[in-house]
Amino acid sequence: MEVASSLVSAYLGRLGLEAEPPSVDALFRIHRAQVDKVAYESLWIQMGERWPIDAGSSLARIATQRRGGYCFHLNGALGRLLVELGYSVRRHVGGVHGPNGPSEAEMTNHLVLTVAGLPTDANPGGTWYVDAGLGYLLYEPLPLVSGSYRQGPFRLALEQTPGDVGDWHLVNIGGDAFGGMAWRSADAAPGAFDARHRLLSTSPDSPFVKLLTVQRRDEAGADVLRGLVLLRLGEGAGERVITLPSELFDALADLFGVGPIAAPARSRLWGRVSAAHEAWEAAGRPNPSTGYGS
Repeated sequence: MEVASSLVSAYLGRLGLEAEPPSVDALFRIHRAQVDKVAYESLWIQMGERWPIDAGSSLARIATQRRGGYCFHLNGALGRLLVELGYSVRRHVGGVHGPNGPSEAEMTNHLVLTVAGLPTDANPGGTWYVDAGLGYLLYEPLPLVSGSYRQGPFRLALEQTPGDVGDWHLVNIGGDAFGGMAWRSADAAPGAFDARHRLLSTSPDSPFVKLLTVQRRDEAGADVLRGLVLLRLGEGAGERVITLPSELFDALADLFGVGPIAAPARSRLWGRVSAAHEAWEAAGRPNPSTGYGS
């Protein structure tokens, strides 16, 4: 389905960018703006909303409603935007995993993008790994070339892994519960993520259902909200606990660029998020289940 040019313009407007021909520099500008200005967020789950993951709906929501989503929405919309701008984009099945490494059971919990046809001296093959759906981790595309990379405070490794779980593997070196993500080189089949999306957004065992998460990335680090714990990773690192509804909604609007949230929904959202946060604190702040995405 064709995307209206007005939506493409609105999306670019949210990113603070103008349309330009495909290039490596333009791709990097788009990726940086996406992860900085469009939050990785599960507010919609906490508010009892049911969002589809088709790329057109996700693109329209991001363009017009100042909302984000998780990987299926963010990478789905970004991939569609790039296609509309003339890039050669492929979608792949991925699996975010914990420190024990990738497994087949985790495949389909993540949507991966690659963009081809943009060679450079450092990347003569011209294919780039693009991912706005990992929350705090990736600030810029990576060349689809095995090696070690650093982006701000985060150290990453990209490995080609034929015959293993997936064909490529991103490793979060020295990371927390998010150990990395494996993905397959083949194109994702239609509907490949539907069942996992239903599980992630509705199962009582899903960490997205259990606990609010909101994340955004910038050049120097990342801001992360888990429950009511607001973390700064990288430059200016710190942690504080939000104790008032006004603090939460100010942070969502001013720090994460999310909103607006209608007044009738605010009290319900605060009640659910604060109760879940208290339960999480009482349990010792367990790490999210890595079987459900980043």
